[in-house]
Amino acid sequence: MLLVLAVLRWRDNGWGALVWLVVFILMCVIRTPHSMRNRANVVIEARKDAAEIVLLAAMFLAMMGLPLIQLATGLFDFADYALPDWATVIGALAQIPFLWLFWRSHADLGRNWSPGLEVHDSHELVTNGIYARIRHPMYAAIWIATLAQPLLIHNWIAGFLVVPAFAAMWFIRVPNEEAMMRQRFGDAWDAYCARAGRLLPRRAS
Repeated sequence: MLLVLAVLRWRDNGWGALVWLVVFILMCVIRTPHSMRNRANVVIEARKDAAEIVLLAAMFLAMMGLPLIQLATGLFDFADYALPDWATVIGALAQIPFLWLFWRSHADLGRNWSPGLEVHDSHELVTNGIYARIRHPMYAAIWIATLAQPLLIHNWIAGFLVVPAFAAMWFIRVPNEEAMMRQRFGDAWDAYCARAGRLLPRRAS
């Protein structure tokens, strides 16, 4: 219902918000089949402590929940700000690499993807495709979307709040995720880290 209302209010919200809505739908289209398929995975280790739950909830709220509420209802209009058209254009263009990286990351991970910090019984260390040179291309994609969101949704709550939310997730969650991978794959993980950068390809020595 929020999505429908948001689409109906696109003239009030601006064309940048309409771009955000289209990309939101495409993101769901990319992720949903992987999420449904991977429910069959047999999880043998899951790190779902309070910090992980809070981080995921905050990220969901800031990246999806609050924007949809604002675009559908205008509840946070008091926190609007103005940006020039060129800034909104940059935000729109950034959706191209975001969607490609987001799709490619899911496609290359296959059954090894999960929304939480989990290891399943047949978990493999993926080092092919986009993962050959970048360890966290999905996080790289979300960084692009995060930094572009305030350019598309001109609101401190619905647009900008996602930036500190994802920064917290990046700095807290990623070290835990890499520690879990090191525990699972040992020397193979360390060798992989030596040749693949976290967010950008590692410069050849």
